Amino acid sequence: MTVPVNDYTDFAHTGPGTLAGRYMRMFWHPIYMARDLKPGRAVPIRIMSEDFTLYRGEGGKPHLVDFRCAHRGTQLSTGWVEGDCIRCFYHGWKYDETGQCVEQPAEDEAFARKVRINSYPVQEYLGLIFAYLGEGLPPELPHYPDFEDEGVLTPSTYVRDCNWFQNLENVVDEVHVAFTHRVSEFGNHGLYVVPEVSAEASEWGVTMYAKRPGESCADGEQVRVTQLGMPNIANVAGSPNTDEGGWEDFIAWRVPIDDTVHRSFNVHMAHVKGEAAERYKEEAAKRRASRPKDSYIPLAQQVMRGELAWPDVEHRPDIVGIQDYVSQVGQGVFADRENEHLGKSDVGIIILRRLWTRELRALAESQPLTQWTRPKHLTPAPGAV
Repeated sequence: MTVPVNDYTDFAHTGPGTLAGRYMRMFWHPIYMARDLKPGRAVPIRIMSEDFTLYRGEGGKPHLVDFRCAHRGTQLSTGWVEGDCIRCFYHGWKYDETGQCVEQPAEDEAFARKVRINSYPVQEYLGLIFAYLGEGLPPELPHYPDFEDEGVLTPSTYVRDCNWFQNLENVVDEVHVAFTHRVSEFGNHGLYVVPEVSAEASEWGVTMYAKRPGESCADGEQVRVTQLGMPNIANVAGSPNTDEGGWEDFIAWRVPIDDTVHRSFNVHMAHVKGEAAERYKEEAAKRRASRPKDSYIPLAQQVMRGELAWPDVEHRPDIVGIQDYVSQVGQGVFADRENEHLGKSDVGIIILRRLWTRELRALAESQPLTQWTRPKHLTPAPGAV
């Protein structure tokens, strides 16, 4: 498929050389779960239609280099990690964390100094490994103090078989919660009610407000606040942890694997301390132990094919994943935005697309880009859920 180079409304394609891909590479992105990369281990990863080698040195520091050895082009992740270096499985060429070849067992020593592969900055934060894949020096890795507070931090990830922008738009689609998730824990919190929605552009991206009636608030209303940070971040500023009386904040990055599939990296922070934190951990461990061993994706696909009905799967603890998979993948691998009919409740999606169009146009025309900033703390609105 040929992708127009300067289509300011093409947010879907993020491969090398695309306008959206150039823009996305100006930001740090999570690329792997930190707990899943053990010292001395190398793995192949694919991000935005490019392949890389991620490995953790024997001392524990993660590194990211090109996918292939510069010698004969074999896959580097099949080799050996030695200290902070990686040695190719095919002929033993060895590269340090900067991508410099430091050893070629069958060649003269001077030859190695002439060979270098690309390396990329990586940092470990909030249980995730982040990478910067753009050109030049990377910006400072953004930090989120409200996720660094005392509490229980839980990172997670999932893969979804559709274009990444569909999941990003889902972040600012509050009405879908009342229908897609009406049989789920969201419904238990009263989110099955169709909300009155409003949204505004912010210094970080888009702020979404969803107002619902609620007996717990003095004015009889609850407001769910969702922040979308450019280019691909979702942040819910507080969801009630009713068992322990604390709050659970949520942040996630929608990261393209390629144009047809993406991965979401998620972090939950439960603001509980002391004995409450220990009880929270115990309950979380019980939930993990009771979680189905099989993937929910085949079930979601059976629902889409008409082989299962919703009552067949709504008892599962991973029902929200099934619901989101069906609604987003049900749009097709690429959503047909040309034939949509957006209404006033889609205000968050409309603002998001306008921001993206503005930034891609500025990039194409070499104009200044917006310097997005997130407040150190996102305070939930009164009565937030």
